[in-house]
Amino acid sequence: MNKAKILKDLKQKLRLLEKDRLSPYATLSTQAVRRRDEPEIFDSHRENFSIDADRILHSLAYSRYIDKTQVFYLIKNDHITHRVLHVQLVSKIGRTIGRLLRLNEDLIEAIALGHDIGHTPFGHDGERFLSDLSQKYGLSNFLHNVQSVRFLEAIEKKGVGWNLSLQVLDGILCHNGEVHNPALYPDKDKDFARLEQDIKKVIGDPNTPIWPMTMEGCVVRMADTISYIGRDIEDAIRLGLIKRNEMPRDCRRILGETNGTIVYTLVEDLIAESLGKPSLSFSPDVAQALKRLKDFNQEFIYTNPRAKNQTDKLKLMFEMLFNKYYNDLKAGNDNSVIFKEFLDGMSSQYRDATPLAMIVRDFISGMTDDYFLRQCQENLMPQILSGRYENI
Repeated sequence: MNKAKILKDLKQKLRLLEKDRLSPYATLSTQAVRRRDEPEIFDSHRENFSIDADRILHSLAYSRYIDKTQVFYLIKNDHITHRVLHVQLVSKIGRTIGRLLRLNEDLIEAIALGHDIGHTPFGHDGERFLSDLSQKYGLSNFLHNVQSVRFLEAIEKKGVGWNLSLQVLDGILCHNGEVHNPALYPDKDKDFARLEQDIKKVIGDPNTPIWPMTMEGCVVRMADTISYIGRDIEDAIRLGLIKRNEMPRDCRRILGETNGTIVYTLVEDLIAESLGKPSLSFSPDVAQALKRLKDFNQEFIYTNPRAKNQTDKLKLMFEMLFNKYYNDLKAGNDNSVIFKEFLDGMSSQYRDATPLAMIVRDFISGMTDDYFLRQCQENLMPQILSGRYENI
């Protein structure tokens, strides 16, 4: 018997086992929908969502997670969480929840690995700077979840995209763990037209609620919150921004006061409350304590002036770099790095359909922190030294 037939038979057996093994609320691998059919996927020994996870893992954007800010930037401390670790934690926590609820772990992994690919350098501050600049240059709001979908669909592979499944792209778009949701219900029966409608809605109003179409997408959204809430506290304590005993007393009593305990408590509660149900939820006491802890983090960590002393400088650097690349494109300056390291080899469908300001936004949003700083040093320092930008 040849290898191809052995693998094909094995895949068919695994599909039958998946149908019997998974919860009736899970998403089967056979339910994956793509914009373009790929016969080689049908013949592959890997299942649909496993292929999506591999494609994301091998994307150029994924490799840049390694040097992107999670919360704290421009700090010399090797033990502070970076974006790459956060993504791995979301994947691990999500798959743990999915395994116990008998959901599709491949789908959870793919959504988790791709959910933050659209994040800018310097985290949510960079996202805000780039959104302000977008409006200044006639573009719509910049949102990292929308940009994650854009990277994977329209920028990766030189503008051709990875042709990922609808369920993965939807989970990435709807992953926002910053929004407090004590319970999540899948918004089923979506298609690619609905995905595009959801994208337009949140771009027009970032506060518009959108819900994942699968239970697996709901898991990643919950895992996003679980992975960062306690971890950010540990980082803030390590940096001396807060003390452990400053955490709200009721949160410490209900959730615990260390990241490990908080994660364990939230995962255990979520599974116990959601087992055998078509939705995900925390118990009322845990949900209330989690909301209280989020509010604490917002006040004492994310908006702490001691962690934001470089914000004004970074904002100006974003403005200057955006302006430089935009002018380079307008002037047709082929020696500019935006031509040599981004546009070179890009498909005509990307170059012809993308406004100049959008090209600049795509380029900057994909940068690592270090690459962004090097670009500022190489391109802006002469202007700074000449006195043209004295306030930086």
